[in-house]
Amino acid sequence: MHEGEPINAGSPLVFDKVVFSYSETRFDFDVAFSPGVVTALMGPSGSGKSTLLNLIAGFEVPDSGRILIGDADVTSLAPALRPVSMVFQENNLFGHLSIARNVGLGRSPSLRLDAADREAVSSALARVGLAGKEARLPRELSGGERQRVALARVLVRDRPVLLLDEPFAALGPALRDDMIDLVIELQQERRMTVIFVTHHPSDARKIAEELVFLEHGRVSATGKMDRFFEAAGPKAFRDYIGDDGAAR
Repeated sequence: MHEGEPINAGSPLVFDKVVFSYSETRFDFDVAFSPGVVTALMGPSGSGKSTLLNLIAGFEVPDSGRILIGDADVTSLAPALRPVSMVFQENNLFGHLSIARNVGLGRSPSLRLDAADREAVSSALARVGLAGKEARLPRELSGGERQRVALARVLVRDRPVLLLDEPFAALGPALRDDMIDLVIELQQERRMTVIFVTHHPSDARKIAEELVFLEHGRVSATGKMDRFFEAAGPKAFRDYIGDDGAAR
């Protein structure tokens, strides 16, 4: 597989008997994420949520097993060659660059942008509601606006897999709802396979069709979202969210 080689957005993402360890901590992931939908990834702190995302993105490499996107084995590919975009909680923007240039990095790490690239950047910023703010620096934007810049960069990268590592955790409830609505719209337009890490059951129910629950470094339960919130849903998940429905 080479950079830019297309992968069908409707292709699944599979962990095939993946083992990863550091120090005395071991993670065992054997799970398939459904293609073209949003899957919430939940579990207690230390259960492996960020580790799983880092393995998909290529920031960590398994000790054994395979990671597949569609028919492609991406296990040993460098992060830049993977058909994946990622949005972090801290949005990963460069403070000395304008938001247009921050988004432009999604098209060219060297920022050698042609007219088509610049048009794509402008269109992406307009799509996330930031038209007219292209020259501003990240520090001149609100927290929600900075996350919109990060999503605009996702749009110009146009990768079939999107990883969201608690990107809206620092935002207030109303702004978090607005950002979740935007992600839902973008996913429906692009049909990306989205994996969304959250500690908020209400966010998971709003954005995701399916849920993967991690516990002690393993996948404890998977399935359709509604099943987890039924009285007969997985006990580990019910214990995690508590009787009031709020994550502990």
